[in-house]
Amino acid sequence: MKLNYKKTILVGFAFFIITSFWGAYDAIVPKILTNLFHMDQGPSGFIMSLDNIFALFMLPLFGTLSDKAKFKMGKRTPFIIVGTLLAVVFFLALGLIRDASLLPLFVIVLLLVLTSMAVFRSPAVALMPDVTVKPLRTKGNAVINLMGTAGGIIVLALGIVFNTGEEGKSDFLWYIISVSALMVVGLIIFLLTVREPEWAREMEEDTVKYGIEEKTEPAAPVRKLTRPELMSLIFILASVALWYTAYNAVTSKYSVYAQEVLHVDFNTTLIVAQAAAVVAYIPVGMISSKVGRKKSILAGVGMLTVAFFIGIFLTDVKSEVIMFPVFALAGIGWATINVNSFPMAVELAKAGDVGKYTGYYYTASMAAQIITPVLSGALVDEFGWEIFFPYAVVFSALSFVTMLFVRHGDSKPERVGALESLGGGED
Repeated sequence: MKLNYKKTILVGFAFFIITSFWGAYDAIVPKILTNLFHMDQGPSGFIMSLDNIFALFMLPLFGTLSDKAKFKMGKRTPFIIVGTLLAVVFFLALGLIRDASLLPLFVIVLLLVLTSMAVFRSPAVALMPDVTVKPLRTKGNAVINLMGTAGGIIVLALGIVFNTGEEGKSDFLWYIISVSALMVVGLIIFLLTVREPEWAREMEEDTVKYGIEEKTEPAAPVRKLTRPELMSLIFILASVALWYTAYNAVTSKYSVYAQEVLHVDFNTTLIVAQAAAVVAYIPVGMISSKVGRKKSILAGVGMLTVAFFIGIFLTDVKSEVIMFPVFALAGIGWATINVNSFPMAVELAKAGDVGKYTGYYYTASMAAQIITPVLSGALVDEFGWEIFFPYAVVFSALSFVTMLFVRHGDSKPERVGALESLGGGED
């Protein structure tokens, strides 16, 4: 039983589209709110959280709807097509708003583009478990995240090309056009290569073949979680919320922090973090399949906390060189967390409700991202940028504590030969 890397990479183009957008969103929207509309960090944080308020309800909704969908091209693919195309249209419209008096219109269009993204986020992420048997989902998630990180790196490179990190040197329009084109290219590749119904059927056959689960009839009721399983799910989701509270506080405001405190181009340090994650994803997936998801997550949270703690002491342009290894450590830590946390959540799901559990996972992350831009922004307004990294340290450390109480959702360590552990699989 080996992961088919080719299929997983192709499925990963859906996540490539998602992270390409979010990389651009996090890079330019805070700067537009600060530079064009002259907002303080508190109100800016509230605007940044509006998409998460919508997503809090929409991600579980569209995850569940896609679970129940019956389309010829698959139950997830139609959501990916519609959501991506709508997001591209509204994102391009956003780039045309350049007048400071048009803030209400800007917010309306921003909500439309982010609502479009919410339409397909849960279905896109649920597709990997749909076509991957449970024991291989950690490795599969590593590949999916690798594809997402590739999109993020390309977007950061585009940010350098279009000077998004330098105040007053970009109106962001051509940057948005380029990112939108990248999303469309990702969608085209996905549609030309992914055969969702066929691959999902093969996964179900392999699940029965290898005795992972017995075949479930479509009309059979979905098994309810036991109390210990439910408690583990709650602690998993609590951990997700806490580490996203820490991580999103940094990523949603780092472009402004780099400009106002470090006086450096934020793109370069973020590329280092993304590159470190790219290098880490596949090895982390393999190591996690040996030592287990929980231990791997705890190690990742530890690395993230240490990176944020060191960031407290880096406060001027002279710190730029030191920022590179710090962000590399954060990138590896975040990769280690992400490779393992989503599979832990959907490990408790049956084939018929993967989308619902995907919605639970993203509800936890989005709930955190509703609160943290507002809270961290308000604290920055009150106490200055000195609170920026300490805030992240506190919540990252708390996620380590809640993760200690998780007892279910871990993977069973593999016992395979060295060559097989490298993965591969046939077409």
